[in-house]
Amino acid sequence: MSGPPVGLHTLATVATHAIEVKHSRFLAHAVPVEDAGAAMQALAEASVPDATHNCWAWRIGDDYRSNDDGEPAGTAGRPILAAIDGQGLDGVVVVVTRWYGGIKLGTGGLVRAYGGAAAECLRTAERREVVEMAEVEVECPFADIAAVHGALSAFDAEKLDEDFRADGVRFRLRVPADRVDALATHLRDATRDRARVGDP
Repeated sequence: MSGPPVGLHTLATVATHAIEVKHSRFLAHAVPVEDAGAAMQALAEASVPDATHNCWAWRIGDDYRSNDDGEPAGTAGRPILAAIDGQGLDGVVVVVTRWYGGIKLGTGGLVRAYGGAAAECLRTAERREVVEMAEVEVECPFADIAAVHGALSAFDAEKLDEDFRADGVRFRLRVPADRVDALATHLRDATRDRARVGDP
């Protein structure tokens, strides 16, 4: 299973940051996202229709996109993406909305304004670690259901499905990938080897 590189972080919640540069207002809006579809939805929700520009970038694993929304090429989307990467974040979309204030900033000024608004927004945002998850199946006799339920919170596992059969129960769980082996060992010991853990 492929997942995000170890040590990356994403945002714990939506974050915003506003700056003013030579009478132009810039509002950065950062949103944690799971996939490209969620990123596009976040873009639509964060963009302000009557603003001069809604420039944006997102990074989800190896996938990334950016858009200058009418600003000179390379002066907005790329600096926003550079801010995301510079903060070591993943699964993030940032929209920087600009209301033009009547004074041109030049390409260098635009790069600094868009990149700076995005970077400060991300720097001050609350973060959480990106954890690679794995799906596993656990099969056990009815007598061991309590042992499986007891292990869920201890191993940060989420129950996705529970299927009752004639000879017992089959659970489908989502578990942090680095805790799968420990969960399997724990259940084997707790159920005297009656619970079996495998891939779904």
